[in-house]
Amino acid sequence: MRFFLLPISTRRTLLYCQKLQSLPTQKQTLVDKATIYAARLWAGWEKKDRGWQKKVVVYGNNLLRRIPYEEWGLKSVPPLSTRRREEEILGKRKNYIIYPEALIPTTKAANVLRTLGTERESLHKSRLLWCFVGMPITAPFALVPIIPNLPFFYLVYRAWSHWRALAGGRHVQFLTDHNFISLAPSSTLDSMYAPLVPDSSNTKESIADPHRENPPGADSEDAPGEDKMLLSQDRGRQLVKALEIPELEVELERAIWQVETAIRKQKEEQSKSQDTTKTK
Repeated sequence: MRFFLLPISTRRTLLYCQKLQSLPTQKQTLVDKATIYAARLWAGWEKKDRGWQKKVVVYGNNLLRRIPYEEWGLKSVPPLSTRRREEEILGKRKNYIIYPEALIPTTKAANVLRTLGTERESLHKSRLLWCFVGMPITAPFALVPIIPNLPFFYLVYRAWSHWRALAGGRHVQFLTDHNFISLAPSSTLDSMYAPLVPDSSNTKESIADPHRENPPGADSEDAPGEDKMLLSQDRGRQLVKALEIPELEVELERAIWQVETAIRKQKEEQSKSQDTTKTK
């Protein structure tokens, strides 16, 4: 597997796992088969011109786009099955961290990966619990004729999504804790990111350690606490083309849109706060 660390802004990085080998059908788990079936069913609904299936797809895609990109990134990491654990212990599987060394120092790359894999663990656990709480409440909607029980199925999907994110994070933690992963700085990523980053040590440190506090007396322009975009949608497409990973495009597009939206809202709130302070 290849774990890509792709900075979206100066304080937010996308984790994406590229699986180099797909499992043959006979080795797929029931969860894998159910996921593939659901994806095919959803794709079939997307092709419809009208009807309730088409409406479900339109609203569903809007909801899916708002699921945090961090969750999608963890879901790209396969769960750690017993067979996979044994193969990784025996060294039969090779795992690599692919990252731009110009932004993420080699000495911190493994720590960045581990942080991305574990920092949302408590959130996914609590959300998973609430999904289980909500399922019995929405189950009676199945008595409504004509349309399926959408609230129930949404909670089922979100429960599965949180479980997959937890499983992916635990797999990342297992690899980093046992040092079953190799560092592979990418010259391709360096060439893509180099023109986008100001020559500032604070900026680079904030990418490698997004939870670091601002140093006393730091210049506001270089302060790591100020989140600044690195990738645009156009740059994201160029990066996907350079890496030759077509399936990465939707992940990057979603992550860039979410981070842009979050930064814009943060600036608007700061502006309102400053205006309120001035009027007092």
